[in-house]
Amino acid sequence: MSNHSTTFRDAVVSGLALGLKIFPMSRTATFDREEALEAAMRLFWQKGYHATSLKDLEATLSMRPGSIYAAFQSKEALFRATLDRYADRMETELRTLIRSSPSPLAALQQHLRGLANLSAGDLPSTACMLVNSLLELPQAGELRIFVIGQLERIEAIIVDALHRAVAAGELDPASDPDRLARRIQTYIFGLKIQAQRETDPQRMQDLCVDLAKELGNAKKP
Repeated sequence: MSNHSTTFRDAVVSGLALGLKIFPMSRTATFDREEALEAAMRLFWQKGYHATSLKDLEATLSMRPGSIYAAFQSKEALFRATLDRYADRMETELRTLIRSSPSPLAALQQHLRGLANLSAGDLPSTACMLVNSLLELPQAGELRIFVIGQLERIEAIIVDALHRAVAAGELDPASDPDRLARRIQTYIFGLKIQAQRETDPQRMQDLCVDLAKELGNAKKP
């Protein structure tokens, strides 16, 4: 178990040792796991894993330390659950777009063009939570491996779409879907970061259109 998970548990144990009342989540307590995960996801997305403290989680989730520990076991386990939630949404968005389009390649181009309208709105950031987490975590460690697994999960969807494009005659049979998928995923994550800093909507739109056209150049003549 990581040091952060141990710290999380120790905070609860220390509270008990000091005579503080730390109530576990009771069966009758008002607790919506989905709402808690959504709130925690936004918090980790905004502050990062290491900068998010137990106090931050208590305030954001409106839960006592004992209840958080009873519901999610540890800070690390909660973080993993929020990464799963974020990746689930990315997967659903991509699969829905690809499934609804008669052309897998056109669906991926549409996704790239659609990032021109990316706005944080009420979200913590336009930048990808998975990429932010990858940059934050040390090179060695199970959490980093977990994040990489989530990124590979998204990449696999793109690879599958490109294989379908080959089967449909859109791409040359000699093309390399795995290599092209890595390029497209780099486009997607790069555009999300660019949207964080870009102040000119037209420049953002031009960039998205250019990358979508570049993907179109891979089409079979």
